[in-house]
Amino acid sequence: MDFTFTEEQLAAAEAARGVFAGVAPDAVPSPALTTGAVAEHFDRELWDRLAAADLLSLLLGEEYGGAGLDAIALCLVLRESAKVLARVPLLEHSAALATVQRYGSAELRDRLAARAGRGELVLSVAASGRTGHDPAELAVTARRDGDTWVLDGVQTAVPWAYDSGLVVVPARTEADRSVLALVAPGGEGAEGSAAEGAGSGSAGVTVAGQVSTSGERLGELRLESARVAARDVVMADGAWEWLRQLLVTGTCALALGVGERVLRMTGEYAGRREQFGHPIATFQAVAVQAADRYIDLRAMEATLWQAAWRIASGAAGALPAAGDVAVAKIWAAEGVRRVVQTAQHLHGGFGADTEYALHRYHAWAKQIELALGGAGVHEEALGDLLAAHPLG
Repeated sequence: MDFTFTEEQLAAAEAARGVFAGVAPDAVPSPALTTGAVAEHFDRELWDRLAAADLLSLLLGEEYGGAGLDAIALCLVLRESAKVLARVPLLEHSAALATVQRYGSAELRDRLAARAGRGELVLSVAASGRTGHDPAELAVTARRDGDTWVLDGVQTAVPWAYDSGLVVVPARTEADRSVLALVAPGGEGAEGSAAEGAGSGSAGVTVAGQVSTSGERLGELRLESARVAARDVVMADGAWEWLRQLLVTGTCALALGVGERVLRMTGEYAGRREQFGHPIATFQAVAVQAADRYIDLRAMEATLWQAAWRIASGAAGALPAAGDVAVAKIWAAEGVRRVVQTAQHLHGGFGADTEYALHRYHAWAKQIELALGGAGVHEEALGDLLAAHPLG
């Protein structure tokens, strides 16, 4: 197993560090002190800098102005974004764009890819289902009616719904197939760009406001006989499964970035904080807890790159790639929770100070832990895969 990164992947990570260098994790009000969302919109200035650095088009082919890189490069960039709690739809946008390129029609790619790669059209994905605990593709039904598809259902907790020109919505057809419909949500950030980008109106589509654990503004997407042009529906087999796996793996990269920054904060604090005339970092009980969390992070890292490599390479394995993705998410969900809990414990009361950034990382970690299914959900999925593909 060789996890050596290519020069292009390392260059993408280096560019990301440059873009995120000046981002302050506390640039918006604290979620602990805000009853609603911490901000109405994502960080547009940062989004423009990402576009200028060609980090929104990492996975696009050169014919659309992209770098032609893979899921590993995307995860390297996402890892850096999480270290500063970057408030941009980088994961959802990149995953949706990569799926359109991989599974969409040539006409759809030509119409959307270049604009989305430049950040002019923002994409998101509805991946949480009706309740956040049920399969997203079963929350919406889709039926063909001439040159349009008619969608009915509800998708909860759609990230950046109010800022996106298009939301990729998985839906189930009468033939029990999954399709991906590109829906214009009609939120404040979607006017004009959706119609220009996909040709679909927003009739029958409403967005109700929600707030995430981390304080970000989400949207409940409600579809009532919403019509989407057939040219804006991706019908290729495997498209939703691939998109979901990329989203889950990207979420693991976010968990790793949050965990690494939190452990660094803890190490710096423990090296300064003194009790009985000595830094608490020299106490065995503190050192053992920090070492355990370091082991968590290394396990999170190894399983993340294994999952990203399976997606990027398409290589065969004892289990389908979904098995490696499930293992990565199990480690990410439980690992990032343990890291932030230990950090809070070792910081003492200082860790709960709303003028110190640790409580923000704790909120983000909890959001990431449960996003797209907590550890228990993926343990069940892994069990099903093992039952269907006995090892040995």
